[in-house]
Amino acid sequence: MLFLRWIFVLIISFILGKLVSKLKLPAILGWLISGMFLGPHALGLLPQTVLNVQWYRLAITWMQCAFGLMLGTELIWKKIKSYGKALAVTTLTQSLGTFVLVSAVFAVLFYFYKIPLYMAFAFGGIALATAPAPALSIVQEFHTKGPVTNTLIPMAVLDDVVGIAVFFTVNSIIAQSVSGGAIPLCMIPVMIFLPVLVGGIFGFLCGIFLRKELPRTATLILLAAGITFTAGTGLFLNKKIFTQIALNYMLMGVSFSEVFSNMVCERRLEEIMQFFRPVLAVSLLSAIVDLGAPLDFHLIFGAGLFTFVYIASRALGKYFGARFGAGITKMPDSVKKYLGLTLLPHSGVSLVFTGIISSSLVGSKPELSSIITGTIAAAAVINEILAVIAAKKGFQWAGEIEKQNADL
Repeated sequence: MLFLRWIFVLIISFILGKLVSKLKLPAILGWLISGMFLGPHALGLLPQTVLNVQWYRLAITWMQCAFGLMLGTELIWKKIKSYGKALAVTTLTQSLGTFVLVSAVFAVLFYFYKIPLYMAFAFGGIALATAPAPALSIVQEFHTKGPVTNTLIPMAVLDDVVGIAVFFTVNSIIAQSVSGGAIPLCMIPVMIFLPVLVGGIFGFLCGIFLRKELPRTATLILLAAGITFTAGTGLFLNKKIFTQIALNYMLMGVSFSEVFSNMVCERRLEEIMQFFRPVLAVSLLSAIVDLGAPLDFHLIFGAGLFTFVYIASRALGKYFGARFGAGITKMPDSVKKYLGLTLLPHSGVSLVFTGIISSSLVGSKPELSSIITGTIAAAAVINEILAVIAAKKGFQWAGEIEKQNADL
């Protein structure tokens, strides 16, 4: 019964996405809104019992890993090596620039509110990360092509790495100062490189077979098996060995697909992704609905000063950080002007990071935990709707959406 509810919600979300696209907006906006209003905080068609049940979490984990193929299959070294230094610099300027700006703004604000300074760095640590799924779903829906798209795809991976490193460093320092407990700093490299290693091993094993001219069914079975073993190994390591940390399953999928993508010829890779595209579409839809389901639209009405300051300072950090990095590395003008708009989606990773840092504070500083939880939850709802629209406009203004697609 719970499974049928989930399938029914996905069908409704797909239909709503089609209706939203008729308004010249990305279908993902319909998926997000559908998840929000059919989720536990509204109509309850997708209740909390479904979101918590083990089979659902396993399915979403598998789909997060599968969604990584959208990123990994674009990370062909001969295509991105020309962006090497510029890509690294721009990633650092937009992510660390956002961290510095948001932290500085809240440091000033919290000084007047008599709130501890370390809370400013908590907001900065949450703000610097980007949720890649919304922007990349626009890439898939509108078939965007050009410098902004080519920069965004590998940057989404690097941004995840920087986000993990900075956030968990900040969280460890805060947790040590308020309660004496935290993830040891030595575990942060494990959180970054273990998913890459797990995905890379299975990607290499699959790549040996994927280089051969296999029919559609055999190719899909091989990909499904590779994703399953990758995600399953990650779950085992997370639950039995590295129990203190949360591994990034999308990063595993990225590493898995990046390795085999660089082992096969270009024609074969296009064939593989053509076979896999229906699975990728379902995975993306499921991931976005899961992203929207925990969002409580009622929080929009209770949003306060901290929420709007957070949204504005993060947007400024992302936009001008990307613009500065692209400018000093002489990337194309379209990247300089519009890349920052595609980096605004944020809600999924922000809610995960908020839950982690809230658990570090709730025992000894529950009032601070409430501040950060309420602010980011409200910001997630408001920002995600605006960010999806801004991301689509960024691609459109950059000239990377064909006119017939832009008019859909």
